Amino acid sequence: MCVLSDLTIWLAFGAGIISFLSPCVFPLIPAYLAQLTGTTISESRVNATRGLMVVRSLGFITGFTIIFLLLGASSTFLGQLFSQYNNMLQQIGGIVIVLFGLQMMGILSIRSLMTEKRIQTKKEKGSTSFISSVMFGLLFAVGWSPCVGLVLGSILTLSSQSDTMLTGMMMLFIYSIGMGIPFLFVTIFYAKSLNKIRRFNVYMPYIQKASGMVMVAMGVLLFLGYYKMLSSYLAQFVPFGI
Repeated sequence: MCVLSDLTIWLAFGAGIISFLSPCVFPLIPAYLAQLTGTTISESRVNATRGLMVVRSLGFITGFTIIFLLLGASSTFLGQLFSQYNNMLQQIGGIVIVLFGLQMMGILSIRSLMTEKRIQTKKEKGSTSFISSVMFGLLFAVGWSPCVGLVLGSILTLSSQSDTMLTGMMMLFIYSIGMGIPFLFVTIFYAKSLNKIRRFNVYMPYIQKASGMVMVAMGVLLFLGYYKMLSSYLAQFVPFGI
């Protein structure tokens, strides 16, 4: 049975949105859409029909969701493997999340977390197929840049505390939904007017710092053992669960 607390559901979903709004993803949406459709950008428009962009975006979302489900399964498996050290791992996880949060806030700078790892793909004949869009999503997730990996790493840390592998996978699935929905929304409503997307770039630093503060608070709760207690307490007020 897969059981996620309301707090965990909203954290995972919110983490997906935060990842979408990160400096590694949001400003590059026009480039992603052009790559997915095999077209170019001119006059602040992606030169492809909205229907084509939606189909390719769905393939892209499917691709990175597959990778995240595998990551969720593996993190939960490792967490269960070392379940006898649960308290120690929980405290280590809390420390890691706090460090990630401080990194996002700009208070801490760890060189290894600042090195971006992007995978470039070549445009070839047939590269605009749905299957290639799925493959692009797979590559995107595998070679994700560290500023998004900070949030993902925090969710994986929480996933490792899950009771079952299915629960951990569900957490990462919700994370994928959190990132996929706004990506699809932008594809449908803003890809034909990219100037509207660029207006949001000024807010990126503030979003990143606010996200870092949330991660620090979450890490402290996990370290002190209050995370599950808070989740159980909030569950009685919100009639929503999986």
